[in-house]
Amino acid sequence: MSHTVGVRQAQKQKTRQALLDAGLRLLEEQSLSSLGLREVTRLVGVAPAAFYRHFRDMADLGVALVEEALGSLHVMIRAILAEQNGDEERIEGTVDAVARHVRAYPAHVRFIARERHGGVRPVREAIAAELGRFVDEVAAAFALQLEADGWSAEDIRMLAELYVDHMVMTAAAFLEAAPDRSAVADASASEDPAAADRAASAAEARIAATARSQLRIISLGRQHWRDA
Repeated sequence: MSHTVGVRQAQKQKTRQALLDAGLRLLEEQSLSSLGLREVTRLVGVAPAAFYRHFRDMADLGVALVEEALGSLHVMIRAILAEQNGDEERIEGTVDAVARHVRAYPAHVRFIARERHGGVRPVREAIAAELGRFVDEVAAAFALQLEADGWSAEDIRMLAELYVDHMVMTAAAFLEAAPDRSAVADASASEDPAAADRAASAAEARIAATARSQLRIISLGRQHWRDA
């Protein structure tokens, strides 16, 4: 009996993940507000009624995609903040982590970038809540040092918001550079198959260099904030 229940539960989870994957795939080309339930179930190959065994509506699926896209990042961010010694190592670790995440999960990053200010309120709120958790975690890490330097809780949180906003902006910049890879590949595949990789790598390097410089400016401002 328990084996049967376990099989059913595994199948249910498999179908749920298939619906999430289908929704994310369809959202590559459109916003959540324009995506229909039947489009998602048709891609998965299940009846529309099966959708409601997993999600209340399309907004609920969108919130689940937010959790999938951002939830796993908390562990990575905490590790960067805890393990890096000094501003320069933290800057390098942050930019490298953002670049790796965009390369690994471009569809998730694109979904967050589009829906952060999109037309589905529960999804906007879910994204804001997850980003707020990032701010809390960054602020807690900074507080260990900055409270001793006389920083107020409000100023520490303001600094944390700057860092999180910068991470989001950098992720979007890396994502915008990604299409260059396919465009260059189409144009030069017959002449130089490696041209797309070189062009994309060069674009990513420029974005990473800019992101590191911007974080250094924030860091310098932080060091002299109390002087002001």
